[in-house]
Amino acid sequence: MNFRRLGLPLALAAFIFSELCVAQEITVAAAADLQFAMQDVAARFQQETGKTVKLIYGSSGNFLQQIQNGAPFDMFFSANLDYPKKLEAAGLIEPGSYYQYAKGKIVIWVPKESKLDLSSGIRALLDPSIKKIAVANPQHAPYGQAAVAAMQKEDVYEKVKDKVVLGENISQTASFVVSGSADVGIVALSLALSPNMKDKGRYAEIPGDEYPPIEQACVIISSSVNKETARRFLAFVKTAAIADVLRSYGFEVQGGAAK
Repeated sequence: MNFRRLGLPLALAAFIFSELCVAQEITVAAAADLQFAMQDVAARFQQETGKTVKLIYGSSGNFLQQIQNGAPFDMFFSANLDYPKKLEAAGLIEPGSYYQYAKGKIVIWVPKESKLDLSSGIRALLDPSIKKIAVANPQHAPYGQAAVAAMQKEDVYEKVKDKVVLGENISQTASFVVSGSADVGIVALSLALSPNMKDKGRYAEIPGDEYPPIEQACVIISSSVNKETARRFLAFVKTAAIADVLRSYGFEVQGGAAK
């Protein structure tokens, strides 16, 4: 057998195999409200396609800056529409990949042992027993912007702003209340319904007309080296089955195309 002649084909095969292995995984920057829902979606995607989704969670505004600075993400799931639109305007997304996947909701959440009466909604924050109120940083977290808007609409914000503690993102905000670092928090409904929180406290949903809609969108980043897998994941997110998954976490989803 001529091993020298086999050398080049084997090298090429190894190269192709390594490239295919890389293409089996995409890296997704996802808003923190998706922490549990997206784990479910990614697991289903892997089961169906054999391809994996590496998930990194954080605040949408911070991800915007990172992508603008060249962060190696394949996709971005934002908790608002503005940041993906800014990337689109800058030519930093794959043309035609912009997709509004859901609308989020906010709730007032307290631990089980709390005596706070949530029946008055956002005005429950005026209770003098409250020392700290956890809210996501409105500078870069859409859920924080919604929380502040809701408090302002009810004429509550100015009265409680000195009690507000800011989480870097909505997930950290929720952890403040779960851990007892804050007495109450305004968090994403998707987190209140998550395995980490649903049995540890209670919540009251804040009416949607008290804050701007938390409309959420995703995009494929133009610098992605795994665009084919990213396109496949985007198509998967658009299916009726995934729309149902998102709804189970409290998101509002319009339609959901069938496979």
